[in-house]
Amino acid sequence: MVMIYFSGTGNSAYISRRFSALMGAECHSIEENIDFYSLFSGTDTIAVCYPVYGSLVPRIMREFADRYKDSFKDKKLIIFCTQMVFSGDGARAFARLIPGCEKNVIYAEHFHMPNNISNFFLFPIREKERIRKKKAADRKIKRVCYHIQHGIYKKRGWNIFSTALGKMQNTSFPKAEEKGRSSFTADSSCTLCGLCVKRCPVHNLEIKNGRVTHKDSCMLCYRCVNLCPQKAASVLLDVKPVRQYKGICGKLK
Repeated sequence: MVMIYFSGTGNSAYISRRFSALMGAECHSIEENIDFYSLFSGTDTIAVCYPVYGSLVPRIMREFADRYKDSFKDKKLIIFCTQMVFSGDGARAFARLIPGCEKNVIYAEHFHMPNNISNFFLFPIREKERIRKKKAADRKIKRVCYHIQHGIYKKRGWNIFSTALGKMQNTSFPKAEEKGRSSFTADSSCTLCGLCVKRCPVHNLEIKNGRVTHKDSCMLCYRCVNLCPQKAASVLLDVKPVRQYKGICGKLK
């Protein structure tokens, strides 16, 4: 088994690494510079994990799935998605990206994780939430591993209610996703340290003419907002974060 994941601020990375450790699986971020064709050719089961954005798979994961779609054919699939609240059919959304692969899904699960949207007052960053959801995620991942090891297969997000809820959410989010492509800003407290440029998963940022500028490719992962040492970065909303999200283990690097 091979586990691959995309993680903006650490939630999906945590689930992927915990699962891989318990199952003895190889684990890789899709941001790594490795030969994924060879990696996939040597396994019969691929597990994927990603955060849900409005019941949609993040753009970087959608592009990855399209690039390697032939490698997913005839592989058994395990799909995990992380979310702040219930996303409907967030896990099933990945299966729809690759024609014919839904029949190969043997397990799908959603994990409720702490909020990482740190510049919106309705979603405050709370330490108690981080601790509570980490404990719940640990319990769930152990249960999932037990199920898979004992041939108990479940598929979260495959029922009619989940599909309907997902459709309601993902009909409106594409507009926000498109608008968000050019939403990055850095305020006057930016020191041009270059951390956001280095860590952007889609290489959207660059230092030009004495400031950090974007290339209209932001995918709203919130990594730059939560990493910036000066809290100078913002996306979607031009608001400085009060408290940054540092990952489910409290150490975003």
